[in-house]
Formats: sequence, structure tokens, C-alpha cells
Amino acid sequence: MQTVTNELTGSIDDMLTEQVVHAMAERFKALADPTRLMILTLLFNGERGVGDIADHLAVSQSAVSHQLRLLRSLDIVRYRKEGREVYYDLADDHVRDILMRTIEHILHD
Repeated sequence: MQTVTNELTGSIDDMLTEQVVHAMAERFKALADPTRLMILTLLFNGERGVGDIADHLAVSQSAVSHQLRLLRSLDIVRYRKEGREVYYDLADDHVRDILMRTIEHILHD
């Protein structure tokens, strides 16, 4: 991870095209919603079914599916089907890292 970070900071001006900045803004906007953050928190340790997420959040499966569809469209979560059940997980360790670093930033003294 350190090597990637060093490579990125050396050429960040070259990487931040208008298209990349807009893509970043869309992802940050998606993460700015408390319900979506709670969903991501539930997925932090592994995949969960839509019904399980809905039960934990005390909202309808339809509402959870709507939020997950948005997160999936931005490659923040991924899914797999098993019969009629759909299971979601964080898309990759980058998402997990963003969540952890944000928590650390907030709790930092």
C-alpha cells in the first residue's frame, strides 16, 4: 500500500482530471448518507443478505435494495445471487480502508 501511495502522491496533479474529480465527488456524495454508511458498516466484516441488512436497520427490504443499487452502480459494493437471495459485500479493501481511515480521522485527538 505504501508504494501505491507514494506513486499516487508523486503524480496526483496528472491523475486529477475533471472526469476523476467528478467520479470522486459522486462517491463521496454516496458516502455522505447515514443509511448508506450504516449499510457499509454492516458489510465491513463480510457479506450479508438484503433481508438481514433491512432487519438490522429496521427498514424495508425495498429501501435497502434501493440504497445497495446505488452503491453497486458506483462500485462501492458487489453482490452475488444464491437462488432468490442476494448477498452484498464491500467491493474491495479500498472501500474498507476508506471507512477505517474516516473513523480514525474522526476519533483522532
